[in-house]
Amino acid sequence: MNKIYFIRANKTKFGGAEVYLSRLADTLKKQGIEHEILNSNLPKFLPSWIRVLLFNFKICKEKQNRFYFSLERVSCPDIYRAGDGVHKVFLEVEKKSRLNPLHVVYLWIEKQMFNNAKKIIANSKMVKQQIITTYNIDPKKIEVVYNGIPLKPLSNFESIKEEFSIKNEKILLYVGSGFKRKGVEEVLEIISKLQYQDIKCFIVGKEKKLNYYKNRSKELNIEDKIIFTGPRTDVDKFYSMSDIFLFPTHYEPFSNVILEAMSFKNAIFTTQQNGAAEILDALYVMEHPKDFSIVEKIDKLLFDENKLSQVKEKNIQKIQNFSIGKNVEETLSIISKLLK
Repeated sequence: MNKIYFIRANKTKFGGAEVYLSRLADTLKKQGIEHEILNSNLPKFLPSWIRVLLFNFKICKEKQNRFYFSLERVSCPDIYRAGDGVHKVFLEVEKKSRLNPLHVVYLWIEKQMFNNAKKIIANSKMVKQQIITTYNIDPKKIEVVYNGIPLKPLSNFESIKEEFSIKNEKILLYVGSGFKRKGVEEVLEIISKLQYQDIKCFIVGKEKKLNYYKNRSKELNIEDKIIFTGPRTDVDKFYSMSDIFLFPTHYEPFSNVILEAMSFKNAIFTTQQNGAAEILDALYVMEHPKDFSIVEKIDKLLFDENKLSQVKEKNIQKIQNFSIGKNVEETLSIISKLLK
């Protein structure tokens, strides 16, 4: 197999794409497949849109006969993994100004990229369809490979129960930063409409406008039920303690937190605007972030311990099909076929 060059501009330990790339690289190393990761070394003081343009120019100028597997928007990939979805769709959802030079650059590169790539890997059918619809790309050029995660055992969460004085309440959970797009306000509205009262809802993640959401919980008279933890390094303990995971996001190509919550035995509710909804039973998928018909379904689970246990068990079984190993195997198969 030819040497594979992986493209990712930023070198960080914590991003989802970076974690995925490190796991893929580890597997290649074990199989003796030669590879190299190409990061950007452009100075941070440059405006972001200039860094994106210069990185694209440099990568494509140096390509020649190299085989590029890109996790970054560049105009010359052999394979592009669309883990970040479709930027044009993201702008429409977020109602962002397209006058921002960074968005102008991203849209220009994105169009070239989808057209020039020999193969595109989408992490959901939703993203595949968005690529086809937005850029008129041949469906045969796009393969769907769902995200995968390392499967871990449940964590001991007694320290969390003690820290937050949890007794026998049912636990609902949200995990993620960027509260507006990922639906924290809708989480609060859902909690305010529940009939079942003996609950605590943990909101785990970083947010600049945290006071807005704290005030919103007061307005909805649920401040005694909501616990904002800020970012945590022990998120696995919250997943392990939780019964129901809520994620009414406005746009998510495929959210790994859904897989993580499933792997720690949670019932899951998310929106059809999240590619990860494709692996859930339709009963637990919201049509949009403000689809409050979901409230009755959550109440049914909270009032019926047996039904809740059945749903949680079903999710823990289902998650076995979404290991990082399976994801890497499917990805390597696509790379191999293209190189041949």
